[in-house]
Amino acid sequence: MPQFTLKPITSRPAVVIAGLTLLAILAFAGVARFVNRFEEQEKALARHLYERAMAEQRAGKPDLAVEHFRDALIYNPNNFDYQLQLARALRDTGRTPEAEAYLVSLWERSPQDGAVNLALGRLAARQKSLDKAIQYYHNAIYGVWSSNADHNRLQVWFELIEFLLQQNARPQAQAELITLAAELPPEADSRLRVADLFASMQDYEHALAEYRQVLKVEHSNARALAGGGEAAFSLGQYRLAERYLREAVNANSQDPQVARLLQVSRLVMDRDPFSPAISIQERNRRLKGIFDDAGKRLDSCMASQSGVASSAQEQVSDSTPLKEQWTEMKRKLVRLQSSREAGLPNEVMNLVLRIEDQTRNCPPSAVDDALLLLAQGHGSER
Repeated sequence: MPQFTLKPITSRPAVVIAGLTLLAILAFAGVARFVNRFEEQEKALARHLYERAMAEQRAGKPDLAVEHFRDALIYNPNNFDYQLQLARALRDTGRTPEAEAYLVSLWERSPQDGAVNLALGRLAARQKSLDKAIQYYHNAIYGVWSSNADHNRLQVWFELIEFLLQQNARPQAQAELITLAAELPPEADSRLRVADLFASMQDYEHALAEYRQVLKVEHSNARALAGGGEAAFSLGQYRLAERYLREAVNANSQDPQVARLLQVSRLVMDRDPFSPAISIQERNRRLKGIFDDAGKRLDSCMASQSGVASSAQEQVSDSTPLKEQWTEMKRKLVRLQSSREAGLPNEVMNLVLRIEDQTRNCPPSAVDDALLLLAQGHGSER
């Protein structure tokens, strides 16, 4: 009977190597799978902690948010968004140096990131560091955004301008507004916001230009009509102001300021003695009307203050010489009433200006507002 002998497996090295290699591959795959599952679990836990921290941040609990952002970074230490949110929370809790350290580290990793530059800009704004704030805000405006880039850049620009205005850096704010206005699309809301900011800075020429841009797109925009009317009024362009303000009222503007300015604009145009389109007789008639209204104003204010405190009585006594001057001027105007010469316009208006100035503590009517503007030399034909 034949004899069979089994050779030891170790006598076949190729088989041994193949087997060990297979075992190593299987072991490595198992370890890799285990590690991946462990890492996914850590990331899931980090996401849970991050979401909890964000909820606490929205609820106005930045101190709790800081702790949970830190916990999230334990399980996902290199996450860019987690570090950015932690830096923001640290900033909101007043831990400025630590917040700045995180933000600078993120900026070094991604210097063009819009969100990081905005966070650094806000941090510099809190520190009242004007130059640094402007630098980082500009970086954010022209930086890279992961989503809604145009919207984010626009909002950052407005935020920078508001910050500059808060710091009374009006020249810088005006320069930013002018640049922004040149780049705005023909969209009403943003242009209205720019126009309102110009108006708040008393830059009425640029404000009026922006309101007009809005009205080219939306002809009946009540806010633009009212704003344009107020800007034109401030520039002494009373005819344009009257048109815009009238259209604003027709567009259902309920602002009492609009109605008041409309009334004053009409009074200025109707009573302006310096209008080049009127005759000498009409000029004299208007001068007399202004003069009579100023006298009524002086009498009314003196009468209302005659029985009040000593300081007011002192003002009444100061008004007495004005009353005497008004009486003397009245005699001169009577002599000119039938004359074809345009007499005493400057003298009359100077006296009216002094009367309006002397009675400034008495509540003015729309007529008084108009008289003051005319006496200050603002004509209606502008």
